Parts: sequence; structure tokens; C-alpha cells
Amino acid sequence: MLTNAAEYTVSEIAQAVRRTVEDEFGNVRVRGEISGFRGVHASGHAYFTLKDESATIDAVVWKSAWLKLLFKPEEGLEVIATGRLTTFPKSSKYQIVIEQIQPAGAGALMVLLEERRKKLAAEGLFAKERKRPLPYLPGVIGVVTSPTGAVIRDILHRLNDRFPRHVLVWPVRVQGDTSAAEVVNAIEGFNRLPVEGAIPRPDILIVARGGGSIEDLWGFNEEAVVRAVVASRIPVISAVGHETDTTLIDYASDLRCPTPTAAAEAAVPVRAELVAYVDDQGQRTRNSVRRKLMNDRDRVRAAAAGLPRPLDLAALARQRLDLAATRLTGELKHLGQLKRGELGKVAPKLSVRLLGAMVVQRTERLANLARRGAASAVRAVERRRGAFATVAAKLSTRALQTEVTQARAQLTRSATRLQPNLRRVLEARRSRLDALGKLLESYSYERVLDRGFAVVLNDAGDLVRNPSQTKPGEPLTVRLAEGDLGVSVSGAPARRRRARKGPADPGEGQQSLF
Repeated sequence: MLTNAAEYTVSEIAQAVRRTVEDEFGNVRVRGEISGFRGVHASGHAYFTLKDESATIDAVVWKSAWLKLLFKPEEGLEVIATGRLTTFPKSSKYQIVIEQIQPAGAGALMVLLEERRKKLAAEGLFAKERKRPLPYLPGVIGVVTSPTGAVIRDILHRLNDRFPRHVLVWPVRVQGDTSAAEVVNAIEGFNRLPVEGAIPRPDILIVARGGGSIEDLWGFNEEAVVRAVVASRIPVISAVGHETDTTLIDYASDLRCPTPTAAAEAAVPVRAELVAYVDDQGQRTRNSVRRKLMNDRDRVRAAAAGLPRPLDLAALARQRLDLAATRLTGELKHLGQLKRGELGKVAPKLSVRLLGAMVVQRTERLANLARRGAASAVRAVERRRGAFATVAAKLSTRALQTEVTQARAQLTRSATRLQPNLRRVLEARRSRLDALGKLLESYSYERVLDRGFAVVLNDAGDLVRNPSQTKPGEPLTVRLAEGDLGVSVSGAPARRRRARKGPADPGEGQQSLF
């Protein structure tokens, strides 16, 4: 059957369908659940599926659009994707090319935020034990915020009012797809500054941003920002949003402040109050020292009032000294007269013989004492010598036992080392002995007997080598390979003809030439 319908190739049909779909659905918003997301492809593109309870649609995010996404796709997340519909002619499928993507409503964001918070809390990143105390008066303050917003002006103004400090500002975007990465770079950059470098490292960090919606503050809920705050060696104050706004960085920071102004107040004390406090403490210290000195002076004066005058004490002592000196002079004179009288009474009774006897008696007494002392010294020496001999015997026995133990241990070690060597020597000697035995066996006369020879022995068992060793009728023993044979000499021994040695007679076989 002939027809006038136009003919199309497959490619023409595919291109026509593609143009129709793209013209009709040039810009659409599709709500659905992400399914089949396995991460970014090696080319940088992302492929997954959007689905609901009745249908599915393939989705692709090109590399250029992926880098600009504020929210990255996650498996099972319900999102609203903005893009355009197109077709893929190779497989005759239609798909959506996504340019923007966001969670489906604030409720979905809160669910995602809560799940991320629970995950990070389970790792211990929000533990109170990990938080560090803030320095009382930091010398340098680092601020991570936008350089053009009102936040930095509020912080600087508040610091100047309270206590002017050196402030370093690391400019970042506080909203948008690159916000989280820039905040992470700022925190890590401050931590990499050397302590004594040309740019001093801050003593404290303030991460600040003004208020906004949950989408605007989402960069501070990223996991990378939380981990950067946790890993920071510098204490961090978070001041993101207003008092009612809460982000994950607030849980990870060392101190959370409701506003940037409050963060500046928490970073430094009030200079005037600090000066007043120092003055008050100084005045209180001076008053305390003054009162202490006055009390000590009064106590010293009261104690001095009860003491006698030094001149009075010296006068009494001088008077007692004079009285004692007067009495001493009289007593000395009286004592001298008494001793003179006693000597006069005793002197006539003393004689030379009596004095000699007393000297002899005292000399003998001293000699006895010397002999006793010498005997005691000898006994003490003998006792010490016996004790020393006993100790020496114990020491020698103990030393001998120690030497025996050491020698036995050394002998055991030597025996252990010698056993393998002895075994090898024995094996070598056994092998050599076996070889010599085999050689000796090969040289034995019994092997000669096996070849048909015989050995002649006399009655004494001696070997008969010469016929002259026998007599007629003498019994002999002929030893063969398989037994002995008894024989007797029947006649006189025949003379053995010796073989003539040397060259043959030149006359034999030919005539002489001479």
C-alpha cells in the first residue's frame, strides 16, 4: 500500500523530540526523592534519579553546576530541583539537567541538620570535656567574617570601648556555596601562623555572622567547618546569627555567644573596670600593710613599757659584783691561813722512806693496770680474729659455691655447644672407619681365596711360605675359600726355580756381530 507520509531517520526523530521537550520545558522545578546517588563521577558530573510514589526521572548535574550547588545531593533526601528537561538520544530517555537544588522545605533542612548533629555528637566533637578555657586578656584577636558587613564594625567598636586589642581579620564569604570552604581555610590559616612570626598568631578566634534564614546560615552547619573548629589549637568563639539562631559550629566552639557584639565582650574584659579593680586591690593592700605595721608598733611599745631600764639592770649587777669581790678577797686570805696550818701539822710526819714506799706502791699499781689492759686487748684481738676467721670461712665457702655454680653453668653451656660438634666428629670418624673397613676387606687374603688360591698352614697355625719349612710326613692344613683341607708332605721338597731377571742373552735368536 503506497502512502505519501514523509520518511524520517531515527536521529531525525530523536532530535525533533529533543527540541520539542526543551522548548516546552525550558525551565522547570521538580520535587522528588533522590535515589541511586553514588557520588560524583570521575568526569566531575553527578548522576542520580528523582522519584515519587508513581514515577521516576533521570537527573544529571554537570560539573560546572555541581561546584555552585549550595546543597549537595544525598541519598534519600527529598529536594526541589530547578533545571531544564532534555532527552538522551542514545537510550531514548528524557532527563532533567539540574542547575540548582535545595531541600524540600525547612522541615527537611531541620531533619538533615538533626541527623548531622547526632552523627557528630556520637563522635565526641561536642563533648564539654574537649572545650578549652579562653585567655583572660588575649594580645591578638583573629576574626573570621565578611570584611564589608556590619559585623566587623560592631566587633571593632565594642573592642575599642572595652579594651583595645590587636585584631586580625580574615575575610570570607558568610553565605553561598563557597562559604564553608572559606571559613575552613581561615581557621586553618590562623592556626598555621607562627607564634613569633611577622604576623602574630591570634590568642583567640571569633567566627561571626549576622542573622538570616536557615538557608543563609547553612554554611556554618557543614561538617568540614565543625571539624576545623574542633581541630583548631586556638580557642574559638562562635557568634553566628541572632540569639535564637543555632548552628552546628555553636556546639563545637569553646564558647557560643548570641551575637557578634557579645563575642567581643566575652573576648576581653572592660579596661576601665580592670584598672579600677587593680587600683582597688592596690589600695586594699596598702591599707592592710599600714594596719599591720601600726598593730606591730603598738605591740612593741606595750612590750617595751613592761621592761626595766638597762641602767638599772647594770647597776644591780655591778653592786653584786663588788660584793662578791670583797667577800672573795677575805675568803682567800682565810683559806690560805687554814692550809698553812694543816701543812705545818703534816710536814713533821712525812719522811723519805714513806714517800719512796708510796712511789713504789703507785708504780706497781700502774704496772698491774697496764698488764690488765694488755691482757684485755689480747683477748679482744683473739675474739676479733676468731670472728674474722669464721666470717672468712663463710665467705670462702660462699665464694667457692658461687664459683662452682658458675663453673657448672659454664660447663653446661660448653657441653651444649660441644654436643653438635661431637656428633659431627663421631659421624665423620664413623664414615672414615667404614671406608677403611671396606678397604681392609678388599685387601683381605680371603678375597684372594675366592679367586681359587689357597693358604698352607703348619700344625702351629703359622703360614708356610717356603718348602724348606716342611718335613716329609708332616701334616699341613690347606685353607680354601669354603673350608680347610688336611694334607701331609709326601716327599722331599723340590727346589724352586727362580725366574731369571734382566735382559735375555743376546746370543739367543741371532749371531753376534763380533
